[in-house]
Amino acid sequence: MAQVYSTPGVYVQEKSAFSRSAVPVATAIPAFIGYTEKALRGSKSLKNVPTRISSLGDFHTLFGGAPQVKFNISASDEGLYNLEVDAASAYKLYHSLKLYFANGGGDCYIVSVGSYKEEVKSGDILGEETGGGLKALLKQNEPTMVLAPDAVVLAKEDFYTVQQAILNHCGNEMKNRVAILDVYEGFKERTLDEEDVVNQFREAVGDNFLSYGTAYYPWLNTTVVSSDEIDFKNIANVDGLVDILTKEVNASQEAGRLDEGRANAILAQVQQLTDENANAKNLHNTLKAVSPMYKQVLADVKRKINLLPPSGAMAGVYALTDSSIGVHKAPANVSVSSVVSPAVNINSKDQEDLNLPLNGKAVNAIRTFAGKGVLVWGARTLDGNSQDWRYINVRRALIFLEQTVKNAAESYVFEPNTPNTWVNIKSMISNSMTGFWRSGILVGASESDAYNIEVGLGTTMTANDVLDGIMRIEVRVALSRPAEFIVITFQQQMAGAGGGDEGGEGGEE
Repeated sequence: MAQVYSTPGVYVQEKSAFSRSAVPVATAIPAFIGYTEKALRGSKSLKNVPTRISSLGDFHTLFGGAPQVKFNISASDEGLYNLEVDAASAYKLYHSLKLYFANGGGDCYIVSVGSYKEEVKSGDILGEETGGGLKALLKQNEPTMVLAPDAVVLAKEDFYTVQQAILNHCGNEMKNRVAILDVYEGFKERTLDEEDVVNQFREAVGDNFLSYGTAYYPWLNTTVVSSDEIDFKNIANVDGLVDILTKEVNASQEAGRLDEGRANAILAQVQQLTDENANAKNLHNTLKAVSPMYKQVLADVKRKINLLPPSGAMAGVYALTDSSIGVHKAPANVSVSSVVSPAVNINSKDQEDLNLPLNGKAVNAIRTFAGKGVLVWGARTLDGNSQDWRYINVRRALIFLEQTVKNAAESYVFEPNTPNTWVNIKSMISNSMTGFWRSGILVGASESDAYNIEVGLGTTMTANDVLDGIMRIEVRVALSRPAEFIVITFQQQMAGAGGGDEGGEGGEE
């Protein structure tokens, strides 16, 4: 309605010259669900509260430190020992988070569902009854990835229940994030039978919302836990350790490598392992100096704790790739930091079934290459048979575009559903798409090749749509896809057959 002027004078009006702009949303904000030492901000509990952090220091302040993973030790028939991890203490979130930051990760969300004193339960992670865990993320729009490293500690059936729930959360409930999944017992070699860990994963993960999920195999031998963090307190049954070390000393004495006095002195130190009042640090350092078996046991404990599922590392790789190049770049052919080797060595032949299975449920390989180190060597979703959603960067890039345009379009809610508004909103989306085309997210020789936007009566809407208050906008985009298979053809030719210099200097007409 035009303004009515009553008093003579000069009036100034301002008119916007440019359309609204769309602010790009974040693309690499993972949410880690699992168990922590504590969950407190001052006196306020953070249990089941999605909390954003930007560094490992933030995590230590709010959620505490690393778990003390316990092992049971027993003598073996070969005269050495067996180490079995105590599953009740094998929490993975903290060390996976260290792997995330080591691989270029930045801001992320932590959803603490319990403390290290509690048993890992699928109900805690899913939060169906508590409203925490995965359920708590329903109220958060910022996370773009979801992972639950502690789920690998669960029984197999419970583990796959969690994986399916995460896929449903990403692809059905939210539609603005992807799931980074682990293969249960992915440290084992493939057997290609009914016990094969990858085939079991493919069967148990289901068939729903596969384009929103990606998985990696095998697990990784990492370096996130140092020797300084390991001592005899990681052994649950210290009596078993005492027996093994005692046998070592007796065997060395019988073989003449130790005299009686030296053997008795070492045995006295070994016996102090059961003394709760002993100086733990001094005892640990002394046993490291005098007992090769003690050093070997701790080295094996460290190696087993450092064996981690790859989801945390991959979240970091996604973040690093997004920040250095963009969400359209496939997070592959990238080295993995703080990793010694994959738990299972995979060659090109082994990867054929991982990458191109008949059911399309591709599991991306992490491989070692001579002179290059450990590389991510796959970028597929679990929906590998789909031409639309085969690649994880395509899925993530489209989520990025959808959420960016959605957030910008919210400013037009309740605006008049008229041609003037349609022109404005089309201009806003077009400006954004042009920027994305120039940045490489969209491909095409021209803007018209890269995207097309339609909105209006008779094209995307009917008269009834307008009466019902519905504005329909269609956006078509050409997304960048990775060159997964590069084929170079070589052919012999006669010498000089193709070497003429057409149009060169000195040519005659």
